[in-house]
Amino acid sequence: MSQSTESTTESNPFTKPGFIIAAALVVALIAATIVIVLLPKGQGNAQPGPESGEFAGSGAESPSASAGAGASVCGLPASSETALGAAPETKWELVGKMATPTEPETYGPGNTDVDGFRSCFSQSPTGALYAAANVIALASSGDRAQNLKVAENLLIPGPGRDVALAEAKSKPATAAPSATTVQFRGFIIKSYSSSAANVDLAFQTDKGLLGHVVVPLQWKDGDWKTAIADSGDMINEISQIRDLSGFIPWSGA
Repeated sequence: MSQSTESTTESNPFTKPGFIIAAALVVALIAATIVIVLLPKGQGNAQPGPESGEFAGSGAESPSASAGAGASVCGLPASSETALGAAPETKWELVGKMATPTEPETYGPGNTDVDGFRSCFSQSPTGALYAAANVIALASSGDRAQNLKVAENLLIPGPGRDVALAEAKSKPATAAPSATTVQFRGFIIKSYSSSAANVDLAFQTDKGLLGHVVVPLQWKDGDWKTAIADSGDMINEISQIRDLSGFIPWSGA
């Protein structure tokens, strides 16, 4: 999987499944001093943007026949596109405190249950982008039931998901809501095929701190699932960035 250019080999508490399963996204971005210590000297900003080639497309995406094996579990159209070089026209709605993309009839979430759990995203670059954003928004809720659903339904089955499930079950049933908000600010589709994608998402807290993380996805059982290491660690670390250079601007709040 693609690694952030600001990843370190040191132990980083932000790589634990608590990021996916709990609200550590906010903690990670607020704790800027800790992140700065963990960054290698001389590295102050990510270099996520593609320079040329298959990811420098116009961003236009025409739904078509399924681009790969395993049709959408909720019947969303697939696309043969492999590029997303511009921000899609996006409808936004709040998931917790995060403005989160939604287009139920084209890109997803195609399924939203009575508790607000969202799943089923299209087999397309935009669908992968929406899936990555939604899993982060869902996981930041701090609600144990929601976090369990994320682990059970949106993580790739394996030892890593087992660790994440165990951690989610050990959490209190509810968590005190954070006064700090985190919002999406941009993205890069670092790689895409009909079977796998790496989505780089940039964030900003209401305190002005910027960070990013690459979310690795795999197409499985008709939906995008988040890959996680066997240890339960995030495959890519959250890193602080100085600005949004290289990211395609994309935000709903």
